[in-house]
Amino acid sequence: MQTYSTTETIDAVIIGTGAGGAPLLARLAKAGLRVVALEAGTHWNPARDFATDEKAQEKLFWNDERLSAGNDPLPFGSNNSGTGVGGSTLHYTAYTPRAQPDDFRIRTDFGVGQDWPIGFDQIEPYYEEVEQFLGVSGPSSYPWGPARKRAYALGPLPVNGAGQLMERGCKELGIKTSPAANAALSAPYYQEGVGHRPACTNRGYCQAGCNIGAKASMDVTYIPLAIQYGAEIRSECFVTQLPKNASGKLSEVVYIRNGQEERQRCRYVFLCAGTIETARLLLLNDLANSSGQVGRNVMAHPGLQIWGEFDEDIRPYKGIPGALISEDTHRPKQADFAGGYLLQSIGVMPVTYMTQMARGRGLWGNALKQAALAYNHVAGINILGDCLPHAHNYMELSQEKDNRGIPKPRVYFSNGDNEKRMTAHADKLMRDIWAAAGARNVWAFQRNAHVIGTCRMGNSPEIAVVNADGQSFDIPNLYISDNSTFPSALSVNPALTIMALALRTADRFLKHEGLKAQSSVSQ
Repeated sequence: MQTYSTTETIDAVIIGTGAGGAPLLARLAKAGLRVVALEAGTHWNPARDFATDEKAQEKLFWNDERLSAGNDPLPFGSNNSGTGVGGSTLHYTAYTPRAQPDDFRIRTDFGVGQDWPIGFDQIEPYYEEVEQFLGVSGPSSYPWGPARKRAYALGPLPVNGAGQLMERGCKELGIKTSPAANAALSAPYYQEGVGHRPACTNRGYCQAGCNIGAKASMDVTYIPLAIQYGAEIRSECFVTQLPKNASGKLSEVVYIRNGQEERQRCRYVFLCAGTIETARLLLLNDLANSSGQVGRNVMAHPGLQIWGEFDEDIRPYKGIPGALISEDTHRPKQADFAGGYLLQSIGVMPVTYMTQMARGRGLWGNALKQAALAYNHVAGINILGDCLPHAHNYMELSQEKDNRGIPKPRVYFSNGDNEKRMTAHADKLMRDIWAAAGARNVWAFQRNAHVIGTCRMGNSPEIAVVNADGQSFDIPNLYISDNSTFPSALSVNPALTIMALALRTADRFLKHEGLKAQSSVSQ
């Protein structure tokens, strides 16, 4: 791997190596820029470090304490972010549906929330590029949204037990379903910069890290490509400061490695640390906040789960967790809420399921043990729904310090009336689906997934932190590329959109700043 000296001024430092940082890093390195990525976590070796063991794999979560407040306080760790080269993609489920065109204009359509400063047409080519590069598996004909210009790279993965039961129930109710798009390989696939990646073995432990590289996490896709093009990855480097020079631009990045402070001089900074850490770093350094919007507009997808027991031997740990999808509820007719949601079948690992039963049903001791006996006969459905940005949902720095002496983030979150009405609509529908499929002992697990917002993009510096290209309105050599910039939550899982947006940000940067950045390569 190429290495750079901390005493030289490189072209760019990328902070974070997840879905926002890794594609951008590869794109800039390919363009010939001297780039270094700083990652707070470890550079894992999947074959050696990823066990089929939920407790052992908690090392992939961002386990630093975050404080939660509000009426619906958000759980962190496994729910929202990861640590290690690859970020949260190390333990995401690889669910990669595209957003639909109307997702980007929720205010135009409903009079609430915030429109995106870009439309579907500007991100669609990047969706296609990411899908082909990662080897996304999906159906040749997808029933919802605009007709695809190019088929998915591979055919769909096998539909597991939960998916088959959801399909059965939906068919009874006249709800269309489809095998879902997943960034996991249904067949061996040649990966540029990596070589041949093997097909998914359907062991179902995607959220514990894929130990064979069949799941398209960033550590086995964009990161090797970036290294091939000359990028340096520095793991176990925790960024603390972003100093400015006399002209008001960022001049270096300060980070802690092996207990020692180091500095890397650079000409540009790309902040890709995720919704919470991106906003925390800006607030710690009092940067890019003339709008007062850093830390504001926190959103979290309504993610209600409905579980049921069946006569069938389901083995919910088998297969890709999200095997089946329906977007018939993308904009439901006669709904009393703005936006919409998708329906998704869900598999689950055993410790996760027992934990949810303890939290969601209040079971403990012998009652929990008795309920656990039904594990191999349970199946779930969940929603992934739009969330509006509310003034009462935000992130701030607390007075409590972490083990580095840095203020912990405190996140306030309460579902608004719109989210509550959406969840009630989905609760009834999913219970009807499970009833039609033959479920018994049906119960609900209330949750919100995917923390989004805190540094939204927009066309005006008065209401947004970055412009449509991800560039800070306040600091011209600072860019942000992660889900903190989303103006609205979208009614789909965010990973694919984060990656596509990262490539667009890189291309826009290279178009407008490329000549200046390229000039340093030959110096």
